[in-house]
Amino acid sequence: MTETAGAPKVRISEQTTRVFDRLTQDPSVHRAFDFLKEDNERTTGEQIELTEIEAPTFEEAEKGRLFARKLSELGVEDVAVDEAGSVFGLRKGNGSGPRLVVCAHLDTVFPRGTNVQARREGSRIYAPGIADDGRGLASVLTLLRALNQAGLRTEGDLLVGATVGEEGLGDLRGVKTLFAGRRDLDGFISIEPGTPDRITYLGAGSKRYKVTFEGPGGHSFGSFGTPSPIHALGRAIGRIADLEVPHHPKTTFNIGVVQGGTSVNTIAETAEAVIDLRSVSREHLERLESRVLELIRQAAHDENSRWRRTDAIKVRIERVGDRPAGSQSPDSAIVQAAAGAGIAMGFRPILEGPSSTDANVPIDLGIPAVTLGGGGDFGGAHTLGEYYDPTDAHLGVQKILLTILGLVGLAGVTDPLLPKRSGQQAED
Repeated sequence: MTETAGAPKVRISEQTTRVFDRLTQDPSVHRAFDFLKEDNERTTGEQIELTEIEAPTFEEAEKGRLFARKLSELGVEDVAVDEAGSVFGLRKGNGSGPRLVVCAHLDTVFPRGTNVQARREGSRIYAPGIADDGRGLASVLTLLRALNQAGLRTEGDLLVGATVGEEGLGDLRGVKTLFAGRRDLDGFISIEPGTPDRITYLGAGSKRYKVTFEGPGGHSFGSFGTPSPIHALGRAIGRIADLEVPHHPKTTFNIGVVQGGTSVNTIAETAEAVIDLRSVSREHLERLESRVLELIRQAAHDENSRWRRTDAIKVRIERVGDRPAGSQSPDSAIVQAAAGAGIAMGFRPILEGPSSTDANVPIDLGIPAVTLGGGGDFGGAHTLGEYYDPTDAHLGVQKILLTILGLVGLAGVTDPLLPKRSGQQAED
């Protein structure tokens, strides 16, 4: 076993090393790599085309239709839009290997009406969503072209496409729907903007709540003594802000939106907040969730008690987000494959800390999953100043292609590194 630098470390088995030695020496893989480099400019143009179609979370249908057409044109079979709105189709292998999902996400964080027209400044392209996840979507398509152009036949199947609802209150609904009740998916790769050396293999879970305090309201002078929803919310915020949470496993809280009231001399009838709770540990996240909900209910009780009213203030608590936390060993087959592919190309793999991506869901289910960078440089994600630089972006998709081939096997060259799940039943 060999180790790569970084903390934590991933150990690469001799088997994994042999697989990537063979793949990097294969002429068809070289052809695919050459194609990806040549296709970089076309891929960038396609990235712009997709980015310039607005796709706020919950409104991804138009972009999804275009993406579905592009998949079909590339020979992907059985392309369909599922009940959530995600788009997937099958690129069949020889039928003897595992089935791997390769996808990006259609939605962006920007509301409808945002100017998403791209502009170039030097080597950079500016547009909201151009990197996250315009780069991921374009990467899926250029990978398919490379597989086709080089005549690469995989042992296992590739389920390729794009999810909805990855961002914000979309709550990973696309990938949750994809995995619901299925037993035929053995591994998962999501593509986000980022460099080829980085590997995300841990999922930060989150619980999100919209909390609304309600009361009778009234005039600030004439009705003084009426319990106030805003005061109750303030009590809750103060107590939540004083909570102690562990650094390891990292656990956090944030109240990101607060609103309520109508004027300075009005006792508000409503006050609401949106709360974000996160942890890499399911246990710690559930513990934090329980404590925060207790403090919210206590705040309503205390505001009523302050004015000797029993039930003037009521509180409605609505869960608006539930993203599972998950972890897997850095020595797992999928992490080894992503790292081994990088090493074979001369990169030093970096195992990223936990984050929230589509990979959270399969990791939580015990299905090997990673999120990989599509290459190029980017910045300003989730802002109107978001940009992408396609210089040498082909290195990202080359690394992803090599990872895919290592996992599902290249017919006549290598066996799959990714094991099939026990008891799998194909669902074509």
